Amino acid sequence: MTSPQTRSAGELDSLADRNPRVPPQQLVAELVPPPRFSDVRFASYVPSPEHPSQAQAVAGMSAFGGRVLEGGGARGGLAGLFKRRAAPAGAPGIYLDGGFGVGKTHLLSSLYHQVVTEGGRSAAYGTFVEYTNLVGALGFLPAVDALAPNALVCIDEFELDDPGDTVLMSRLMRELVDRGVKLAATSNTLPGALGEGRFAAQDFQREIQALAGQFDVQRVDGEDYRHRGLQPAPAPLPDEEVERVAAARAGATFDDFPAVLAHLAEVHPSRYGAMVGSTTAVCLRGVSTVADQMVGLRLVVLADRLYDRDIPVVASGVPFDAVFTDELLNGGYRKKYLRAVSRLSALAREGAALRG
Repeated sequence: MTSPQTRSAGELDSLADRNPRVPPQQLVAELVPPPRFSDVRFASYVPSPEHPSQAQAVAGMSAFGGRVLEGGGARGGLAGLFKRRAAPAGAPGIYLDGGFGVGKTHLLSSLYHQVVTEGGRSAAYGTFVEYTNLVGALGFLPAVDALAPNALVCIDEFELDDPGDTVLMSRLMRELVDRGVKLAATSNTLPGALGEGRFAAQDFQREIQALAGQFDVQRVDGEDYRHRGLQPAPAPLPDEEVERVAAARAGATFDDFPAVLAHLAEVHPSRYGAMVGSTTAVCLRGVSTVADQMVGLRLVVLADRLYDRDIPVVASGVPFDAVFTDELLNGGYRKKYLRAVSRLSALAREGAALRG
């Protein structure tokens, strides 16, 4: 059998050859914190003394978790939720608002573990796009039925990509609250301002305000990317070095960047996680700047799935802080693209260490 060190480019595994079929039941079963956050707890979050809101967020999220554990099973509507004297007081959801890199995902994952690992209750954890993909795969009412048995549903990186998703997520959350499910979400935008800069928010004000009214807001201050700037991406490697790393590392994939971008259009985003799940490193030859919005947003989802699974990226071409055009970076999806640049750059720094 050919050893990894002597494989040619044609013998290497390729992401562009993968098109996994994920059963809907698996999509539901995989609604758990990503491996990067599988062991975090409130106790492992270290609040900055310069930003008291961080310690307040820990206390607020932990208290909310206590309310989830004190609550009973699913109830038959909002009236039942609030009229029963034994029901915990407060809004049915908590919304963790803060800048980039202040630990919101750490806190949301800690809340999940408080409820599931320590409290023995059921919960679901996913990103905003994973829930919209779930609805697309199952249908709306089956998705509600699949999520409703949980005591808590956690929504990370709450985003409004388009008006249809606004209406969809608003309706989904109302249905879950009606069944007694508690909600927790993170975002970089206050709930009343969701959608600003992306579409005519006033046309969907009713839907946006309906979302906002379901959450108590817990602010998390701290230094964010708008003030500190993104860390520079590592220098790209030569093409032959990328191929050498791929050949030497068992489980690594090797692709031309344009081929991966084209393949992403053929795979539903709900399957990106399964597509990269068994990969030990993603090696990309010829990374180039992306100017198309749809291509860019698919790359954002791929970057999130790679980051969740802590998969190093080894790349040649342009550095990842130049992978999106200025037009995309300054548009309505700015936060998504900046997050992707930061995450891809971090994974590329890990990938650069594989050269040895």
